[in-house]
Amino acid sequence: MDKIKTEVLERFTRYVKIDTESDPTTGKTPSTKKQFDLAKLLVNELNELGVKNVELTDKCYVYGTLPSNLPEGKTAPAFGLITHLDTSPDVSGKNVKPILHENYDGTDIQLPGDSSVSIRVEDNPMLKDFIGDTIITADGTTLLGADDKGGIAIVMSLIAYLNRNPEISHGEIKIGFTPDEEIGCGANHFDVKKFGAEFAYTIDGSSLGEIENETFCADSAILTVKGINVHPGFAKGKMVNSIKVASEIIARLPKEGAPETTENREAYIHPNDMKASVEETTIQFLLRAFDVEGLREKENLLRGIVEEVGAKYPKATCKIEIKEYYRNMRYELDKHPEVTELALESLRKIGVEPKVEIIRGGTDGARLSFMGLPTPNFFAGGQNFHSKQEWVALGVMEKAVQALAELSKLVAEK
Repeated sequence: MDKIKTEVLERFTRYVKIDTESDPTTGKTPSTKKQFDLAKLLVNELNELGVKNVELTDKCYVYGTLPSNLPEGKTAPAFGLITHLDTSPDVSGKNVKPILHENYDGTDIQLPGDSSVSIRVEDNPMLKDFIGDTIITADGTTLLGADDKGGIAIVMSLIAYLNRNPEISHGEIKIGFTPDEEIGCGANHFDVKKFGAEFAYTIDGSSLGEIENETFCADSAILTVKGINVHPGFAKGKMVNSIKVASEIIARLPKEGAPETTENREAYIHPNDMKASVEETTIQFLLRAFDVEGLREKENLLRGIVEEVGAKYPKATCKIEIKEYYRNMRYELDKHPEVTELALESLRKIGVEPKVEIIRGGTDGARLSFMGLPTPNFFAGGQNFHSKQEWVALGVMEKAVQALAELSKLVAEK
């Protein structure tokens, strides 16, 4: 195994064993103190690698600068590499046991910790592309954490690689690790000015060669239905069951506009969370579209359904509140096309055909792009994110390190 693979593997398997699961219910930053465990480790490793001005903030953001090695008098734009510390609260990230499936043979992967959990080729046809490679999984009882500890391992291995190969010219490279990306808060306290980059890349994507420059436009809608609770034995003509009113609203949502029936650029309305009683029911809806106009259509559709159902139950109160989450980063990245093009060219340099993709979701880069830091997303190799079936091919992480080294050279030549 060559040096890059060995290093990425060692770092990745070490990082995933540190539990950094975020928690959307705490209202704090970071949402869980255990994210500091990985942050502190990375601070020590960055200092050992010669990264300057390393800082860990009280909000669990890590900043640092890999100094330029350009000849005196030559300058290049400072660019950034950003990854996130936390893992998704959807599946436990505690006691992760990374399993190496070396010289993968192209068959289904049975995970040893739970006989009911396997990674089937039928559901993961991309596995066939990695016969002979090393596939890394968890044991079936937790997620793996490739999202985004794969990205962290890639960035740290890149720094080590550039240190070992000083003939690779590069300007200043700004390093950033954020908390709470998985709960939509990764950019909340990110200090763009302190970071000091002209542009950046989140290393948080999936398949080999993918550069993502679009996200959803995202809002949430909070529906509150207030009914009237009366003892059911004496409820005739008096009770208004808010659960039934809210259920009728959900039942009227078009089936063709749901996450489970949409793909590519199709928008959706998604009832994501509900707290219910006869007297009061609250539902959170996720509203997603790739442009603001499509988002407004979904909002108006939901409002219309709420008004129609509410009119049938005049004794009930139906209130809906829309909250803005983030907007498609393409609106900002189109103002800086060279940022995406540099990433695409770096892939061509290592013989990988680049693919410009969309994200049916969000990323820190969406918020950061609107904060003045153009930030597309760069692949890190992980598959089946937020799942016990999560996996990553070691060779893809190696390619990411190689491509980022080429990217560093290209930026230095600007």
